[in-house]
Amino acid sequence: MKVLVIWRLLTVGGVNAGWRNRAIYFKKHGIHTEFLYTTDHGGLHIMQDVAPVYLTKNEQEIIKIIKKNAYDAIIVVDTGAAYKWIRKAKYKGPVIVEARTPELIKLKPHLKSFKGIEPVSIVVPSQYQKRLVSILTDFIPIDVIYNGVDLSFFHPLSTEEIDFEITPILPKNKKIIGWIGRLDKRKNWPMLIEVAKRIKSERDDIEIWVIGGAQSVQREEFEAKWQGEQLTDIIKWFPVIPYQQMPHVYAKIRQSGGCTLATTKSESFGNTFIESMACGVPVVASNMMPITELVVKAKTGLLFRGQNVEDAVKQLYGILDQPDSYHDMSKAAIVHIQNKFAINVVADQYIHLLQKICELENGANEEGNAT
Repeated sequence: MKVLVIWRLLTVGGVNAGWRNRAIYFKKHGIHTEFLYTTDHGGLHIMQDVAPVYLTKNEQEIIKIIKKNAYDAIIVVDTGAAYKWIRKAKYKGPVIVEARTPELIKLKPHLKSFKGIEPVSIVVPSQYQKRLVSILTDFIPIDVIYNGVDLSFFHPLSTEEIDFEITPILPKNKKIIGWIGRLDKRKNWPMLIEVAKRIKSERDDIEIWVIGGAQSVQREEFEAKWQGEQLTDIIKWFPVIPYQQMPHVYAKIRQSGGCTLATTKSESFGNTFIESMACGVPVVASNMMPITELVVKAKTGLLFRGQNVEDAVKQLYGILDQPDSYHDMSKAAIVHIQNKFAINVVADQYIHLLQKICELENGANEEGNAT
């Protein structure tokens, strides 16, 4: 089987990380995945040596790619323009839609532009996202398939396995809070600034690592605030960390007795949550869906109220200052991911969906030929 995934943004983020893991697993089961992006936002290295990647905005090139490769299925991720390309390529196979954008106003254009294309399924990464999508469509089946994490890649590293020479360097006698992701409104970095100010006013044994943001739209705004608030001593910013080094980043956070923090206002899933927990690092995040589908409160992490800075700091201290329970929470996080979000568990669900869809498509074609 050969499938094409179309998404307009080649980012260093959860969608591409999730598809990287799927593509590797799919290949072991006879499914070859190819990717078509229109814009590179620094994510090409994620797909390096994983699967063929096409990067073009040229409509004629895109149509040619679809025509010549005889895909058994095409999967469109939040890219309304893709349906026009599929129509012009006269592609007759099944089309699956992935709805990833967690904001109705931004999601709507991608679910209202089919125009002649009849998707066989809408795949979403959480029950929360299913609720959102169901508001916009009522005639296409919606399948919930969580993102999966490759446990051969993301897993706890022993002290001997950690590369302490690569960035970021683990400081002595400090516990690390990791904040990982884009610097934009939805990820809510201004709340991180307020959390850092509060912690800095109270103690000096904590360091915050901001991982990512090299090509984020609010990079300069963040940098000005970070420096203007004189937080360069507590917040260390690493705009680019190769994806392949992230297990070492999580391992250093765990080595320090630290955790990861998410200040996000909305998510459709949250890959960094499952990566963190897979490496034995507890998570602190807002008590909202779909985070509550991923993090088990008081067992694999702690949750704070809304966007409440005071409560967020309280929950962070609840992990950082409880070394006796830290080991139990770390171990529970690892087991939780193994049971529910391991790539073999969730990718098998996607494989079964693809096989069912392609079998139905082939059956319909054979019936049509017979008549």
